Amino acid sequence: MAGTTPKARAIGAELRRAREDAGLSARQLAIKLGVAHTTVGRWESGERGPRPTDVATVLTALGASNALREELVELSRDSDGRHWVASGLPEQQRQLAALLELERDANRIVNVSPLLIPGLLQTSGYARAIIGAGGVPADQVETRVAVRIGRRDVIMRRNPAVLLAIIDESALRRNVGGPAVMVDQLRALDEASRWGNVEVRIVPVDAGWHPALEGPFVLIELADRSPVVQIENRRSALFFHEPVDVEAYQQAIKSVLNVALSPADSRGLIADVVKQLETTP
Repeated sequence: MAGTTPKARAIGAELRRAREDAGLSARQLAIKLGVAHTTVGRWESGERGPRPTDVATVLTALGASNALREELVELSRDSDGRHWVASGLPEQQRQLAALLELERDANRIVNVSPLLIPGLLQTSGYARAIIGAGGVPADQVETRVAVRIGRRDVIMRRNPAVLLAIIDESALRRNVGGPAVMVDQLRALDEASRWGNVEVRIVPVDAGWHPALEGPFVLIELADRSPVVQIENRRSALFFHEPVDVEAYQQAIKSVLNVALSPADSRGLIADVVKQLETTP
């Protein structure tokens, strides 16, 4: 499935969910549509991006709502495009769903985070402080915190993904949620850095310019398809999957690692910041 794109994967996940909601197996749906059951399987896995007419036919046969049908038909118009930009709801929600599935299937994740502690390593208190201050409606904060914390399963489950977290020193010193929240977060970061599948590398503030200062990004490596890069900001998110684009970020990771502290020295710096927080009135 080397050609699978994040957008095709997101569409496939929604088609699978609609089929399951309708109480049909993939084979039953294939018979209803007059296609091979392997075709349905490829659509749902994202191995083959369905055409807009295919999406409309499937969702009509499943009795899906007009709103879902219109949304997925529009999403499928460029499912094999070079990149996937989402600039508003509900497409950003589809991207989040795709990201969660990619993380679930990942062999290795590299999170370059110059501003904040990476999401996969955030404590609930730290995540709550970020989400609560970000303009999220109060009745949605706890749900979003739960989703973020739930994502950690990919690095804590049996046969977990390997995580390389590259974090700028300024993120350790940024007072998110207050000193108590930061101490708890940094202690949790130190603990995670000692797990066999997690490596934390801190980039000191005196390192000068490096590619991470261009902004945060996540590289996701999978066993059965090409790597994917995800970038997110306040109003939009972006997936890259073409080799030439992914390689640019792989090279950026190499450059940042050249100026990052070793794992042991990174733990030492985290400990120093915790000590400063605990002794500052």
